[in-house]
Amino acid sequence: MITLRAFLASLAFAAIGAAADSAYLFTYFTKNGEDGLHLACSTDGYKWDKLNNGKSYLTPKVGKSKLMRDPCVVRGADDTFHLVWTSGWNENNIGYASTRDFLTWSEQKEVPVMAHEPKVRNSWAPEIHFDQKRGEFIIFWASTIPGKFAETAGASEDQYNHRMYCTTTKDFATFSPTKLFYDPGFSVIDATFLHDGARHWLILKDETRNPPKKYLQLAEAGSLQGPFAKPSAPFTPAGLWVEGPTAIKIGDDYLLYYDAYQKKHYGAMRSRDLKTWEDVSAKMSFPDENTPVRMRHGTVIAVPAAVVAKLKTAPIP
Repeated sequence: MITLRAFLASLAFAAIGAAADSAYLFTYFTKNGEDGLHLACSTDGYKWDKLNNGKSYLTPKVGKSKLMRDPCVVRGADDTFHLVWTSGWNENNIGYASTRDFLTWSEQKEVPVMAHEPKVRNSWAPEIHFDQKRGEFIIFWASTIPGKFAETAGASEDQYNHRMYCTTTKDFATFSPTKLFYDPGFSVIDATFLHDGARHWLILKDETRNPPKKYLQLAEAGSLQGPFAKPSAPFTPAGLWVEGPTAIKIGDDYLLYYDAYQKKHYGAMRSRDLKTWEDVSAKMSFPDENTPVRMRHGTVIAVPAAVVAKLKTAPIP
């Protein structure tokens, strides 16, 4: 049974989500993630402009490799933004930090989400979302544990064989024991949620290399912890290898962005019913496309316009 406090918190979170959020932020990394967090902004979800002249807002300090790849951010009920990221290619931890304005940050924390698995090969592309029903944050990511899921062994490059794992937290000081989050029966990475009010869909990438798939699918979710419906048919352009999806509803349109990493550019799909999709990549404008510092795997979120206005004028500490 949900407590009165949790219920009121969920109402508060819903209220701020419905406020005058007329601006959008895109968190992303460049190159290998050495210099940290980059931001781009937009007022319509189509034209994106880099902030701070493309310079980093947060330099990575945790993990053996001290990288900041796949930065994912969520806005909490108290207007704090919580960021998680991939801190290295072959590590058992992820990175975490928080902010209220993207200028001043909490101390970075190394969260050892897979330390209980001594043979784990990686902890990739963590995602963070707020579960209003449970009054907690859920964090999930892709890991390969050698010897598990033998039926798809060798399906991905370099003997990777990913499944999605998760933990939950209310205060970022204590975390629930890691558990299996999603097993679609194939090697899966880069899962993320698309939210529309109380409805949720899990967007996922089939990482199968032999035969090549590398496309995105959609699975409706009963809640942020499942159960999940059977994945849809692939809906990204045929033959295009994609990764790092992020999605948002703007007006009547669902916009889904993806990193076409082989082609070295960002693309986008648009839908109104989540069944019929249109490629709108040609309508998008992203900063530094086809350059060594192009945008890579990030997250799009709605924010108050005042947040972006401040970022455009405030000096970086």
